[in-house]
Amino acid sequence: MGRAEERRARQRGGHRAAPQRRRSEPAAAGKPAKSLLRRVFTWKKILGTVFGVCLLAILGFVGLYLYVDIPEGNAAARQQSNVYKFSDGTVLARSGKVNREIVDLSKVPRKVQLTFVAAENKSFYSDSGVDFKGTARGLLNTLRGRGKQGGSTITQQYVKNYYLNQDQTVTRKLKELVISLKVDREKSKDDILAGYINTSYYGRSAYGIQAAAQAYFGVDAEDLTVEQGAYLAALLQAPSQYDWAVATDTGKRLVTERWNYVLDNMVEEDWLSKARRTAMHFPKIKEPKGAPGLDGQKGYLVELANQQLEQRLMEQDGLTQSQAENAVMEKGWTITLNIDRKKQAALEKAVRHELTGKLNKTKRKVDGDIQPGAVSVDPDTGRIVALYGGSNYYEHYVSNATRRDYQPASTFKPVILAAALEREATTQDGKPITADTVYDGSNRRPVLDHGRPVGFAPPNEDDVDYGPITVQQAMNKSVNSVFAQMGMDVGMDKVMSTASSLGMNTKGMQAVPAQTLGSMGASPLEMAGIYATFANHGHKVTPAIIKSAENQGRTVDLPDPVGGSVISRTAADTVTSVLTGVVDDGTASRSVAANPLRDGQQVAGKTGTSDENKSAWFTGYTPDLVTSVGLFGEDPKTHKHVSMTGATGLLPAPGRINGGGYPAEIWAAYTFGVTDRSEFELDTTQGAAVAPTETPTSEAPTPSRTPSHTPTSEPPTSSAPPSRTPSQTPSHTQTPSHTPSQTPSQTPTSEPPTEPATEDPLDPDDDFGQEWRTG
Repeated sequence: MGRAEERRARQRGGHRAAPQRRRSEPAAAGKPAKSLLRRVFTWKKILGTVFGVCLLAILGFVGLYLYVDIPEGNAAARQQSNVYKFSDGTVLARSGKVNREIVDLSKVPRKVQLTFVAAENKSFYSDSGVDFKGTARGLLNTLRGRGKQGGSTITQQYVKNYYLNQDQTVTRKLKELVISLKVDREKSKDDILAGYINTSYYGRSAYGIQAAAQAYFGVDAEDLTVEQGAYLAALLQAPSQYDWAVATDTGKRLVTERWNYVLDNMVEEDWLSKARRTAMHFPKIKEPKGAPGLDGQKGYLVELANQQLEQRLMEQDGLTQSQAENAVMEKGWTITLNIDRKKQAALEKAVRHELTGKLNKTKRKVDGDIQPGAVSVDPDTGRIVALYGGSNYYEHYVSNATRRDYQPASTFKPVILAAALEREATTQDGKPITADTVYDGSNRRPVLDHGRPVGFAPPNEDDVDYGPITVQQAMNKSVNSVFAQMGMDVGMDKVMSTASSLGMNTKGMQAVPAQTLGSMGASPLEMAGIYATFANHGHKVTPAIIKSAENQGRTVDLPDPVGGSVISRTAADTVTSVLTGVVDDGTASRSVAANPLRDGQQVAGKTGTSDENKSAWFTGYTPDLVTSVGLFGEDPKTHKHVSMTGATGLLPAPGRINGGGYPAEIWAAYTFGVTDRSEFELDTTQGAAVAPTETPTSEAPTPSRTPSHTPTSEPPTSSAPPSRTPSQTPSHTQTPSHTPSQTPSQTPTSEPPTEPATEDPLDPDDDFGQEWRTG
C-alpha cells in the first residue's frame, strides 16, 4: 500500500493511526530532532532580524535627516573672552580680542588652498562631505568611552567649527554627519573650503588663514607661498605643539614630517611637480608676540593654565590636541588658578632684586642673554602658588618656567640617590649604598662596570680631586665622579625609571652614564615636581596651576595633583636628610644657610651648573614650600644656548654663574619671606639631618673605589662624622667649599688640592671644570 492510500485509509478509519513517538525514543535514523536553539535561531529569523534592524536604522537616519536643519553659522559669535583669576578670586587677566579676519577664497593662492586639501582630505573634491567609516569609528569610540574620533572630512571639520562645537557626544556626532551631508549638497566645494580655512584655529590666538599668515609669516594670505601654506596646513593638527618658535625637538620633528607629508601628497595628486617639490625648503617662522592684556607674568600663567586645561580635556573628553585647543581658546571659560597673589608678587620681587635689577645689557652684552625661570609648589597639595616665566611675556614669548631645553645638571643627583635607596642597591662588591658609603671622588675617575671601564670619566668641577669621600660629602660638594659610578652601580635603566616615576619626562632619553650629570633636558616645573615628591615623603606630586575651570555651567573634573607613593617614605626622607647637608655644609651654604632671613628654618636643596655655564639651578624646599629656580643663557636673536659667564660683572674672574649664586639667592629671598617656619618630619636614620645611629665599619672600599693615589694610612672608613649637625641653626662662618667639611679618616699621599684663584671659594658647583676654565 502506497503512502497516499495508507493516509486515505486512516482518514476512513480503516487503519489505526500510528502511535506518536515518545520523547524518550530516539529519532528516526537520518532525521535527528532539532534542538531548542536551532528552532529559535533559524536562518530566516536571523536574516529577518538583521533586515529589520537595518530598516529601522535607515528610517531613523531618514527621520534624523529630515528633522535636523542646518543651523545659523555662529563661529565668530561663540568666541568669548576667557577670565583668569588668582586663587582668592580676584581677576588676573581676561583674554584679548579674538584675532580673526575673513578673506575670500579668491585671495588665497590656488596651490595654497590645495595644501589644506592634501593635508586633511585628498578626496575632498569628489566625496559627499562625510567619511562614513571614520564617523562610524568615532561613534563606536564615543560609546566605548574612548573618546578620540576617527578621521573626518574638511566638510565635517568646517561644520564643527562653524555650526557646532568640539563636544565628543553621540548626539553631536550624528548632527555633524547630517549637517555635513546637507552642507555638501547646498554649498560649493570652494565655499566649504573657504569656510574651513577661515574658521580653523592656528595657534598664537589666530583664527583663520589671514590672521595665521600674519602671526607666523608677517604677510597677508594672498602672499603666502606653497611652503608657507603647507606649514599652516600641517599646523592645524596640533597648533601649539607644532609652533616652530616654541616647539620641543619632538614637536619640530613631527611638524617637519607633517609638512613633508602635505607636499608629498600634492605631488601624488599631480598638484605639484616633483622638481618644484624637491627644490622646496622649510619656511622661516616669525617670532611670536604675546596677546594683548597678557603683559608681564600674566601671559606665562595663562599659557600654562590653558595647556593644563587642554590636557585634561584630551584625557577626559577624548579630544585631539587641535580640538582641545579650539575648545579652550576664547570660549568663555572662567579659570581660577592656584596662584597666590602674595607669593607671586614676592617671587617677582626676589628675581628683580637679586638678579634682573643688576643686569645691564648696554654695558655687558652677556647680560642680555640671561633668562630666569622659577616655579613654586605647595608639596602637600601640589598647587603651583607662584611662577616666573621670564622678563615679560611680550618680550620673551617662551616660558622659562616650563621650557625643557636646558640641562638640570647636578640637581639630578638626588634622583640617582633616590633610585639607589628605593631599590636597596649595592656597590659592585655588595656594600649597601647609603649616605655613609665611601666612594672614590678622584677627578676624571673612569666609571667601572665590575672592573671594566665603560668609556666615561667625568671631571669634577674645576678638576678637584676629592679622593675617598662619603655619599653625603659627595652630595654636599656635588662630586661628579661619585654619582657617575653610583649610577652604574644602581643601573642606569633603573635610575631613569625612577626619574620617570618621580615626574621627569624621560621619553626618548638614553639610559647612559652621562645622564648622571643631568645632561638631559628638564624644566623648573619638572624639577619642582620631583623635589615636591621628596618633600611629600614619596607621594607623587604633579604640579597643578588650575584650581577650577567652568564653562557655560560645566565644571571640569580636575585630578588630584598628589597621587600615590612612587618611592618609599624612607627613601624620600633620606634624600631630604642628605640634601640638608648641601645647604648647611655644601654648595648652597653661602646663599641659603648663611642668609640672615633664614632664622633657623630647615632647608633641603641642590645646586646645579651645566656644561659651559649655559644653565644654573637651585631647587630647594622647606616642609611647606618647594621652589625650583633656573637661569638660562640664550642669545636673544638666534635663541641658541650661550654661556652666562661674566653676567652682572660678577667677580672674581672668570665670573661663572653658579647654582649656589643667583639662583640660590633668588630662592632664599623669596622663600624666607613667605614660608612658615617648620621642621622636617623624617623617617630615616641617614643623612645630614640625623646623627649616625651605628658605628661605621672600617672595611676597605671595593677595587672600583680605589683612589688614583695611594693613602699612607689604613683604608678609609665607610663614614666620617659630620662636622656639626646641620639641622641646628647654622653659624655664619662657613668652611670653604673645596675643603671637605667632613674629613675622611685617612689622608691621601697627595697634598690637598689648592683652590684656583679664579674661583669663588664659597660656591663650588658642579659639572665640567676644565671646559669652563678654558672657555
